[in-house]
Amino acid sequence: MASNTTILERLDGLMSRFEEVSTLITDPGVIADQARFRKLTKEYKDLDSILKVRQEYVDALNGLEEAKDILANESDPDMKEMAREEASQCEKRIPELEEEIKLLLVPADPQDDRNAILEIRGGTGGDEAALFAGDLFRMYTKYCETKGWHLTVSSASEGAAGGYKEIICSVTGEKVYGTLKYESGVHRVQRVPATETQGRVHTSAASVAVLPEAEQFDVEINEGEIKWDTFRSSGAGGQNVNKVESGVRLRYNWKNPNTGVVEEILIECTETRDQPKNKERALSRLRTFIYDKEHQKYIDDIASKRKTMVSTGDRSAKIRTYNYPQGRITDHRINYTIYNLGAFMDGDIQDCIDHLIVAENAERLKESDM
Repeated sequence: MASNTTILERLDGLMSRFEEVSTLITDPGVIADQARFRKLTKEYKDLDSILKVRQEYVDALNGLEEAKDILANESDPDMKEMAREEASQCEKRIPELEEEIKLLLVPADPQDDRNAILEIRGGTGGDEAALFAGDLFRMYTKYCETKGWHLTVSSASEGAAGGYKEIICSVTGEKVYGTLKYESGVHRVQRVPATETQGRVHTSAASVAVLPEAEQFDVEINEGEIKWDTFRSSGAGGQNVNKVESGVRLRYNWKNPNTGVVEEILIECTETRDQPKNKERALSRLRTFIYDKEHQKYIDDIASKRKTMVSTGDRSAKIRTYNYPQGRITDHRINYTIYNLGAFMDGDIQDCIDHLIVAENAERLKESDM
């Protein structure tokens, strides 16, 4: 463990930078440059959080010194008892604050504060896989409600027996990607399907992909080269949906910088009855798709350094099993098992995510060699 002096020296070095950033974010020239302003505002918020913990750490160190001084020099029994309590509290809090500071000083994933695109697709298992994809969508919808996040469906393809072959939605709120990124991977379900007459347990799967939503200045898109089509939407929404060509489809040829191959990207959006809004949302998905592809090498590099993959790496990896006969949830990345499947499917997934965050933080601390 680093000494108190070493930790304070590292934190003191951040104070001058905090003052510098505080001045910069009030500069009209910086404010006019939205990309720079957003970056500096994020840095200001992060530094403010670290320096608040620094102040609590300094207060605890000073409190311990004062308590020790009283115990050594004071004769009043009541004063000495109060000093013992103060010393005990400070001795307990100081190592906790040191761990908190260490984590705050490790560079976080710069994408954690972004909104996210959530994609759920039925995998192996036919109708049952589509039904499970629908169950997962309901689970995430409930979870987003508890977090105060806003979930909006961009496109959906329903299964023949219910659920979804594929459903894509955007999630907006505070630290959405940094929380939901742990859900990327293959989710496996073991249960008796509604169509099963013999009562046999079947295994099927659905895949979940969580992508950080890209901002306009993250990727370069030549909008003049986008080919647009419009069509009549189908499904719920009243007669207007079927009569007006509100659905949009975009085609865009993009050269993958990692492979040099030109790929045609096809995106459809039928989210609203307003064609301009659907175009705007299709563009947002295009930016996110390209951003994700261009940053995949960065993500792979992080995953290759880790002994266990928690939030990055192969999206085809089986991450979690939902066993209905036993009411059991198992997350295979961290050997996490609980028996509250009903509550979990109702959106009570925070405890599992918390355990994943702890596991990843432990890896980050090892990597930082602090």
